[in-house]
Amino acid sequence: MTDRHVLVAVGWPYATGSLHLGHVAGAYLPPDIFARYHRMAGSKVLMVSGSDVHGTPITVKADEEGVTPQEIVDRYHPRFLDYWQRLGINFDLFTTTGTENHKRVTQGFFMKLLENGYLYKHTTSQFFDEEQQRFLPDRYVEGTCPHCGSNEARGDQCDNCGRTLDPHELVDPRSKLSGTTPVERDTEHYYWKLSAFQGPLLDWLRSREDWRPHVVNFAIGMVKDGLHDRSFTRDLDWGIPLPVDDLGPGKSIYVWWEAVMGYFSAPQEWAQLRGTPDAWKDWWLNPDAETYYFIGKDNIPFHAVYWPALLMGHGGLNLPTNVAGNQYVTFGGSKASKSRGVGRSLDWYLEHFEPDALRYAIAAMLPEHNDTDLSDDEIARRVNEELVATWGNLVNRVLAMTTRHFNGTIPSPGDLDDEDRALLDKVDSAIAEAAQQFEKVELRGALRAGMAAASLANAYLNETAPWSTAKTDMVRTATTLHTALSAINGIKTILAPFLPFTSQQLHEMLGQEGMLAECPWERGVLHPGTKLGTPAPLFSKVDPEALEE
Repeated sequence: MTDRHVLVAVGWPYATGSLHLGHVAGAYLPPDIFARYHRMAGSKVLMVSGSDVHGTPITVKADEEGVTPQEIVDRYHPRFLDYWQRLGINFDLFTTTGTENHKRVTQGFFMKLLENGYLYKHTTSQFFDEEQQRFLPDRYVEGTCPHCGSNEARGDQCDNCGRTLDPHELVDPRSKLSGTTPVERDTEHYYWKLSAFQGPLLDWLRSREDWRPHVVNFAIGMVKDGLHDRSFTRDLDWGIPLPVDDLGPGKSIYVWWEAVMGYFSAPQEWAQLRGTPDAWKDWWLNPDAETYYFIGKDNIPFHAVYWPALLMGHGGLNLPTNVAGNQYVTFGGSKASKSRGVGRSLDWYLEHFEPDALRYAIAAMLPEHNDTDLSDDEIARRVNEELVATWGNLVNRVLAMTTRHFNGTIPSPGDLDDEDRALLDKVDSAIAEAAQQFEKVELRGALRAGMAAASLANAYLNETAPWSTAKTDMVRTATTLHTALSAINGIKTILAPFLPFTSQQLHEMLGQEGMLAECPWERGVLHPGTKLGTPAPLFSKVDPEALEE
């Protein structure tokens, strides 16, 4: 274990519906893979997220169903927890923005910004629905985007072009509640001096050397276009109330600012729950700690611009080490969307695929730099032609031959020849290469390194043909199988963050004790005479025709 502290901060999903593969590929599987690597590499990892319970999509859904927002949250938050368990996504804490802890920390953050002079009161006009007799939160206003012309833009953001918006920028605005054209009425709010951070943010963003180009370029372009002061509060009862009462009742902190503060509040809740209330400081107040944010590209503005500006305004807190914003996952060319019904639900995939098989197929196609189009046929092909045929087959035949010829124990090798040593050297190099890719948050590159090593081991096995030498030279056969088992043991390390369930199963089949996730990032030594577990196939082939049915 090192003194390296790594905070893995994962985007907070709205508790409004089931997830789809776009969510998993964009924001939830990548951080789990990344965190699993760092735990094996000896880092002190804290991975946090939670359900965003104050987002207006929740109140919109509650209004549509005639229930309370809390009933919506209580329906979907447990579903998220179930997803994580079934997929093997291992949060240290997956909480909600509805806790007393989050309220306390958020209100404290507000007071810090106020004390530092970055909040001021301002009277402005806000859309008001005369038919419903209520002010309209941003997401209750819809219209045409002034930038791209999409007529499905919301008052806070256009999903088509990714721009953040103010409701007053929309062309032909309409109320989501009644469909009528809203009117403007004066209301007093706290405003945030975002404009004060334009210079510091631009300097900081230009110093980000290891970020993905599409993330840093978008953020720099946004800041260069000019940052304007933004309303910090809203006319809402469902949210975090202000810690001051000088605006009157019915005011809450704007959910976009409150939600990102969850990255600061969740570690404090985690520390309290484990009985070490100051432990969170190792990740937030330690200047050497690292923080990695995993999000979809529609959240880049909030994590690469607004949240760093909030942290600068608060003072004394670590800025992001990296914002690993992924591109979109599309299905038939359309962006996956639970609200628009594009892409199957995650429940369907978990019913039709083994969890590690699904993790592998998604990881092999992560949209790290470009949009990725997913299809059931391509997922099945990846599982059958890569995972099963390359990795699963290698493991199965080596363990089966070892069990058959050496009574289910790891054999004692003879002297290794050049070919034996070359394979093990290549596996060790692959372990090092995968680590380098992980450090750059290039998870697909790390997976490729592991699968390339598996292909080399298959080629070695075909070249040395232990099934033939077993008829004439058992010393050579023992050496070959020990070398192949050692290679598998090393490749297992690379693939463990991607395939946690089957990698642990393989760990036990190799006669190793304990949890693989707690083993160091290295090949490890297999001792001759160790009793192997009963060989069993790690994966099952997928029948594409059965998926269609």
